[in-house]
Amino acid sequence: MGLKTLITAVVTALVATVTPAAATPPAFTLRDGVSEPVFSYEKAIRETAWVETGQDLDRDGQVDRVAADIIRPAEPAARGQRVPVIMDVSPYFEKIGRGNERQPKTYLPDGTPSQFPLFYDNYFVPRGYAVVLVDVGGTNRSSGCFDDVASGNGVVNWLNGRAKAFRTPFGPERVRAGWADGSVGAIGKSQDGATAIGMAASGIDGLKTIVPIAGVSSYYEVHNSHGAYFGWAGGPGLYNERALKLCQPFEEDQARRAGTDGNFNQHWRGLDYVAKTGKVRASVFAAQGFHDLNVNPIQLGPWWEALNADGVPRKAWLHQAAHVDPFDLDRSLFVRTLHRWFDRWLLGVRNGIESEPAIRVEHSPDRWTDERRWPPAGTRAATFWPGAAGTLGNRPANGTASVTDDPARGVTQWVANPSRPSPERLVFSTGPVRADTRVAGTATVTVTASADKPSARLGAALVDYGPATVRNTTFPAMGTKDLTTRSCWGAGTTADTGCFLDTVADLTTVDTRVVATGWADLGHHRSLWRGERLEPGKAYTMTFRLSSLDHVVPAGHRLALVLGGTDADMFDPALPQPKPRVTFDLGGTKVDVPIVR
Repeated sequence: MGLKTLITAVVTALVATVTPAAATPPAFTLRDGVSEPVFSYEKAIRETAWVETGQDLDRDGQVDRVAADIIRPAEPAARGQRVPVIMDVSPYFEKIGRGNERQPKTYLPDGTPSQFPLFYDNYFVPRGYAVVLVDVGGTNRSSGCFDDVASGNGVVNWLNGRAKAFRTPFGPERVRAGWADGSVGAIGKSQDGATAIGMAASGIDGLKTIVPIAGVSSYYEVHNSHGAYFGWAGGPGLYNERALKLCQPFEEDQARRAGTDGNFNQHWRGLDYVAKTGKVRASVFAAQGFHDLNVNPIQLGPWWEALNADGVPRKAWLHQAAHVDPFDLDRSLFVRTLHRWFDRWLLGVRNGIESEPAIRVEHSPDRWTDERRWPPAGTRAATFWPGAAGTLGNRPANGTASVTDDPARGVTQWVANPSRPSPERLVFSTGPVRADTRVAGTATVTVTASADKPSARLGAALVDYGPATVRNTTFPAMGTKDLTTRSCWGAGTTADTGCFLDTVADLTTVDTRVVATGWADLGHHRSLWRGERLEPGKAYTMTFRLSSLDHVVPAGHRLALVLGGTDADMFDPALPQPKPRVTFDLGGTKVDVPIVR
């Protein structure tokens, strides 16, 4: 063999050794730019893996395991194709259920999952996705105690080969996720949405997108507001029987760390996901109602602005209902949008959704617009000062005005009959606005106030006075109501039909609409980290935020600032009630309102 021939043979052999095998084709089929339902839902693989979280929160001497119920298409598995995962991490699957029909997880006698709540499995499994529903530690079939982010991250780690899972809750038989391609999208409403936000804030590798629906971005604001502790201490109502016995020390420790003094502390700092958006590696598709009493819209505004500052790819649906899933507002469009979102971020389909208008916002019932950003471009703060005659104008006024704290009355009573004097609240109103005026973003209230006792709570509300037909969000109404008809979203079986009650807007006529609220403890005027006793009669200045909003004040309506003390709608009546008389210096009191110009 000549030298040239020998060299050629060696090079050919070397190339053959380093050339990779042909890539496995993707486990999805596109048609008109979206993944098609080509796989059998009925024949899908249904199984459970108990995944280690790396913790022993229940102190039983074993690493905690969370139950991950899995449904995945069988055809890609048979061909050795890997699929992405849509995951919902929740404490609610057993005792409350999910969706407006409160669907629980259900199982066959041998423990195989049979019903996966909501439509994610019915719709997405035939399109080449796996759906994994995870029980938070200590709930349903999981061991351990409540650490939602660790529960979700443990499963993400397992799906990426970084954690162990087992066939049974306590047995030794290992289970591997060789069927998963490592890409995960976390979705869910309320606590489930909060978990998704927390997982993204951890920066975990493999989490490609999150879809938090009315999710919490800062737990401090769930239990406190600007130094004012709400009370209403939660309990272990979602725990399974095992966790009820083992997790009491864990819960007591969490309560001790949180405190009841309203102070921001290291515990709350660890649960402040707004401060951690710089670690977010996932895209975000959020949804929030501006009349949500379960998850205050303040959970959206500051977090959204932080995501914007850190350049996170994001999209949002913003609406005028309460604690409602967009699936129950504009079902067809929401499902199509969610479908394209997951195709983009989990399947890698370049469908351009991230370049489309990022915001879909509802200004009145079922009237939506698409916008590029939120708050909209051109939004500027307009300052209004209260006047001694009950006016709200564009110049500071002299004088004082007082309220006597009545913990038995709250915002609901404060805003009623605005022209009638009432000792527990003050109403300051503009004249009729000349044109429709849109308010979008997060307003702030600055007060200069003194109290006749060593402590004082403050409450404030921004109110639209004028007749309107709106979604009914007066508790327990949510702004939608169920019909008797059903529509189906994906494939189904007798155990899991994929068919859900249709919904329609629940409307009511009002002449008063509270559009933003906020609360504070005047003793925290200097710092959220430490409150102080007030010197009776001494004036203190404090600024605090109201809940984020997007509201159009129609021409002819009046915009008002309402001030009070303890809001009975928010504070536990079992808390100490000092009942001070609070005097506001009107020249040092104002509200800054984000106006879209």
